[in-house]
Amino acid sequence: MGNRGMEELIPLVNKLQDAFSSIGQSCHLDLPQIAVVGGQSAGKSSVLENFVGRDFLPRGSGIVTRRPLILQLIFSKTEYAEFLHCKSKKFTDFDEVRQEIEAETDRVTGTNKGISPVPINLRVYSPHVLNLTLIDLPGITKVPVGDQPPDIEYQIKDMILQFISRESSLILAVTPANMDLANSDALKLAKEVDPQGLRTIGVITKLDLMDEGTDARDVLENKLLPLRRGYIGVVNRSQKDIEGKKDIRAALAAERKFFLSHPAYRHMADRMGTPHLQKTLNQQLTNHIRESLPNLRSKLQSQLLSLEKEVEEYKNFRPDDPTRKTKALLQMVQQFGVDFEKRIEGSGDQVDTLELSGGARINRIFHERFPFELVKMEFDEKDLRREISYAIKNIHGVRTGLFTPDLAFEAIVKKQVVKLKEPCLKCVDLVIQELINTVRQCTSKLCSYPRLREETERIVTTYIREREGRTKDQILLLIDIEQSYINTNHEDFIGFANAQQRSTQLNKKRAIPNQGEILVIRRGWLTINNISLMKGGSKEYWFVLTAESLSWYKDEEEKEKKYMLPLDNLKIRDVEKGFMSNKHVFAIFNTEQSTRREERRDPKSSYGF
Repeated sequence: MGNRGMEELIPLVNKLQDAFSSIGQSCHLDLPQIAVVGGQSAGKSSVLENFVGRDFLPRGSGIVTRRPLILQLIFSKTEYAEFLHCKSKKFTDFDEVRQEIEAETDRVTGTNKGISPVPINLRVYSPHVLNLTLIDLPGITKVPVGDQPPDIEYQIKDMILQFISRESSLILAVTPANMDLANSDALKLAKEVDPQGLRTIGVITKLDLMDEGTDARDVLENKLLPLRRGYIGVVNRSQKDIEGKKDIRAALAAERKFFLSHPAYRHMADRMGTPHLQKTLNQQLTNHIRESLPNLRSKLQSQLLSLEKEVEEYKNFRPDDPTRKTKALLQMVQQFGVDFEKRIEGSGDQVDTLELSGGARINRIFHERFPFELVKMEFDEKDLRREISYAIKNIHGVRTGLFTPDLAFEAIVKKQVVKLKEPCLKCVDLVIQELINTVRQCTSKLCSYPRLREETERIVTTYIREREGRTKDQILLLIDIEQSYINTNHEDFIGFANAQQRSTQLNKKRAIPNQGEILVIRRGWLTINNISLMKGGSKEYWFVLTAESLSWYKDEEEKEKKYMLPLDNLKIRDVEKGFMSNKHVFAIFNTEQSTRREERRDPKSSYGF
């Protein structure tokens, strides 16, 4: 770059990064960095390995990257690697580097495929690299893989947002060319925190795997879904090349040849490929650090003054004074209790404006996730009627009964009540997981005392697990109680007389629908998504649900009706929701008007909510 001072900016930030990591805290400074985001199998690992020219990252099926990897590339005449957690050892064999990443990951997350936001710091010295610092984050996933925890999607999303939400972070969004760019999880997540695309750099991989006759020219020329910093295309080694240990240098030469010979890309070949990407990232990170320096210096000065003031209080401190040690221990434990209570009760001094946490998450589990799990329970009226019929006939035996026997009613009710068991226990699991996450967040202040932190987490987590068992036992007991006695005298029980009266009233209302007497079950706002192949967006409508139909209007005045669906012959099915969406999405369709294939073609036959 020709400016010695600018060349030293990235190594300077690396030193700060290492210093803060070694003491177990960030000192609340958001250091400039590049966060690498992409879906599973998007090619993130290959891009990073091409920078280094060595195979050193773990590979395999499922979620391989389970902790953030802070990768510091440093230009050097000799080639070796070193980890912050074992800085005295220099690794010259990059297979050993991979093994150490896997071992260090398991040390924190365990071997049960869990994830952790605690980063691994790796420095790679090489004559083939430019000074650069990247954070390799876990691959975005939408479904549990293998024996992964069921809520792994939300854990990964929260971790990624934790890094890319910072204004000091540049986002390297990696997307394979053989998928629709509009469906890129990396770009969706980047847009959530960088809607103007000011901090996002797009990387398009697998250009050589696109269908014949297609290309990504419009994307690479920044005409489709434009980003302020643009897109750069790369061609990585194939899985066969990786398994065959194809030399990365040969792969880079093949990549260069691909861009020079491809008719859609040769006019921009000098702006494509791994070497150009590395050079661009080096320049952009350097410029980003330079722009961030004034604000960073101001924060450092403020931190320094605060620390100097705190040091004054400990000038007369005697390390061998047991009373001070006891007092400090009690203060830390008490502070943990206060922090935990604030996160659950929502009375904290610092309010998180980026995501839900603690008590707010638990509230969402009870009021959104749990009701959704109840609604999701399968219920087929035809099957239920058939079961009722069989129960009545089996109880009557050879006799022909005049009245519906109580035993048949109880048998059917008990079968429905037992279905509540699974969603109730699942709700408990989600709450327990959030409580444990909250415990870990609250013990972050104890990083300087790892044994105290570990013991605090162990004691509190053990207590939570004990209460989990008791809670589940109580839920199962309540369900058993409901099954053991059906209270037909309860005020909510309709009974034969009330059912007959309601049926008569309903028939009358159906006979005179224009008089405004139809029973309205619920009114409110809903979001309708076009889930057909025809590309559409989502829109808010005012809905009115009656005993006969679901209608939606332009607004709550209910003057301009947009559409009405009769409730007869309607079915419901889950729709795969977007990675960034917190809303539960389902589709309603008419079983008599269309087949499943027709639902996707005809936008009027299927609606997503």
